[in-house]
Amino acid sequence: MKLEKNEPMQWREETVSTEPIFQGKIISLQVDTIALPDGRTATREIVKHPGAAAVMALLDGKLLVVEQFRKPLEKFQIEIPAGKLDANEDPAIAAARELEEETGYRAEKLELVSAFYTSPGFADEKLYLYFADKLIPGTQNPDEDEFLQIEAISLEQAEAYIAEGRISDAKTILAVYAWKLYTATGKF
Repeated sequence: MKLEKNEPMQWREETVSTEPIFQGKIISLQVDTIALPDGRTATREIVKHPGAAAVMALLDGKLLVVEQFRKPLEKFQIEIPAGKLDANEDPAIAAARELEEETGYRAEKLELVSAFYTSPGFADEKLYLYFADKLIPGTQNPDEDEFLQIEAISLEQAEAYIAEGRISDAKTILAVYAWKLYTATGKF
């Protein structure tokens, strides 16, 4: 069906029913039956997630990243520090916590760069991306099941890692391109 200009609300999908499928420590899965604008019904599989925060942290002009094995991908990934929000947690507090836990550095100040939905076709996860370039030593304290290798990389290294597929997650790619823009213009 064609969406007519200036009439998006008429195409809204209303929830008829929700069936919980799975409740985990991080995510839950539900199947919603929805009413389509033409009167038919359909189903939507929806992942509920509490949200996350990530930090584009520069140390002496280099980006702090962590490398870890990502089981869903069955490979190692290089990523910026990030983690899920606790219930009703301020994303800036989560970002500060994750930066110190994963890298051993604290930010004197965090600046919100962007907030975005990671996969709106099936999940409600919203990720908050922060920037910090004034870092002070803190205490590294990764989660007990987290094994991380920390590295500070140049913009050129980051772009090479993207080309090689060593960086392939959306938040880190977005951070690298935001960093490139910041380097060129002084703003995000």
